[in-house]
Amino acid sequence: MEQFEVGIDGSSIVAVATAPGTGGIAVVRVSGKDAIKIVDSAWKGASLEKADSHTVHLGKYVSTAGDVLDECVATVFRAPNSFTGENIVELGLHGSRWIQREVVADLIRRGARGADRGEFTRRAFMNGRLDLAQAEGVADLIAASSKAAHALAMSQTRGAFSRGLEEVREKLVEFAALLELELDFSEEDVEFADRSRLKELAKGLLARLDRLAASYSSGAALKEGVPVVIAGIPNAGKSSLLNLLLGDDKAIVSDIPGTTRDTIEDTAEIDGVLFRFIDTAGLRATTDTVENLGIDRARAKMRRARIVIWIFDPTAEEAPQEEEYGRFASENPDVEVIRVVGKGDKIPAPPLSKGMLMSMKSGEGLDTLRQRLTASATGGYDPQWEFIVTNARHYEALLRSGEALRRALEGLESNLSADFIAQDVREATHHIGTITGAVTTDTLLHHIFQNFCIGK
Repeated sequence: MEQFEVGIDGSSIVAVATAPGTGGIAVVRVSGKDAIKIVDSAWKGASLEKADSHTVHLGKYVSTAGDVLDECVATVFRAPNSFTGENIVELGLHGSRWIQREVVADLIRRGARGADRGEFTRRAFMNGRLDLAQAEGVADLIAASSKAAHALAMSQTRGAFSRGLEEVREKLVEFAALLELELDFSEEDVEFADRSRLKELAKGLLARLDRLAASYSSGAALKEGVPVVIAGIPNAGKSSLLNLLLGDDKAIVSDIPGTTRDTIEDTAEIDGVLFRFIDTAGLRATTDTVENLGIDRARAKMRRARIVIWIFDPTAEEAPQEEEYGRFASENPDVEVIRVVGKGDKIPAPPLSKGMLMSMKSGEGLDTLRQRLTASATGGYDPQWEFIVTNARHYEALLRSGEALRRALEGLESNLSADFIAQDVREATHHIGTITGAVTTDTLLHHIFQNFCIGK
C-alpha cells in the first residue's frame, strides 16, 4: 500500500475505527483539515461546520445519491484539541457492515482518502500530540489482554515512560556538553568538569539504563502472558494441576503413565496477570519413539519458560526425581522453579525435603500456588521505577545506549581524550532519542505503524 507522509499530501483520511464485523454500533472516523466540511456535506441536521469542538449531534447521513444511509450521531473535535491534532469527526453508526462500507465509500467520493494502518496515531505523533513511545503504548492498550498489561500500557500512553527517559536524555546531553567545553578550551588548560564527578554521573546513568533493560524480562512476560511449564515424572498430577489452574477439563487425566505425549497450552488470568500454562509429557526413560518426542518437546518448553512448576510424586522413588530436577536447575539458572509435592490427599505430610504440598483432587494448596505465581511473575517490577520496559524495540535501544555509555565510562577511567568520550556519549543519547521519537526516520515510523490496525 502506498505510504503517505503526514503534512505533505494534506489529505483527510477515513476508516472504520471499531473492530471488523457486525455489532450494535460502529464508529467511522474522519481526520484532516477538511474533515468537518466533508462530513457536513452529507449531514442532515445542525451544521457541523458551525458546531463547537467536543460536541455531539444527532442527524441523518445522506449519500451523494440522496439516500439516507443511517440516522446517527456525529462528534466534532476541532484542531488542535483532538487525538490527531487535526479536525476530526466521528460518526456513531448502527453496526451494519453494509452501512459501514457505504458511509466510508461515500466519504471517499466526497474527498476523503482511506486511512493507512496506524495513520491516525501517526498523525498524532507528527503533530506533537504523542511521542513515539506513547504512540506504541496506544497499540499495546488496544492489544492488552490482562489487567497487568492494561496498567503497563496506560502508564506508557500517559507518558510516564517518556518522562523518565527524557530525564536520562537530558543528563546525557549535559554530560556531552561538559565534554565539548573541555575540548573547546583544551589548549587553555581550563577544566569545566571534574572527571571524577563525570565518572559518578556516568555510573549513575549506566545503573539506571541497566535496571530498565533488566525490567524487560518481566515486562514482556506481563504484556504477552507469562509462560509457565508444568513438569515432572509421568502420573505425578501435571494434567490435573493444569485443569485446576484453568478451571476447566482441558487435559485428559488418567492413571496410565505417559498419557500426555505432546504439550497442551491454555491461558488464565490470576490477580490481573495473564499466564500461559503448558502441560508437558512426563519425564522418564522410555523406548517409545512418540513418547520420547514428547519428552524432547517438554524439555525445550522448560528451557524457554519463565517459570516451571515441578511436581514431585511422593509415592514414587525420590532420587530420580531429584536428579532430574537438579540437572535442569543447574543448566537453566534463569528459569524460576516452583517445587510442588502432589497427591497431598494420599499422604499425611510431604516426605520430600522441599516443596509446597498440594492435592489435585481437593484443590488444597491451589491458592498458595496462585499467590506464588503472581509474586514470581511480577518479581522484576519495582513500583519505584515508575515504569517497566515491555517493548523489544525499546529494550534494544536501551542496550545499545548502555553499551555506548559503558565505553564512555571506560574512556574516563583510562583518561582517554574528551573527543572520543563525547562521541560515545552522543551515541548513547541518540539511542535514547529513538525510543521517544526525538530521533527518527521514515523507515522506523513505517516499521512501527504498519503493525497498527486500520482506523487507529
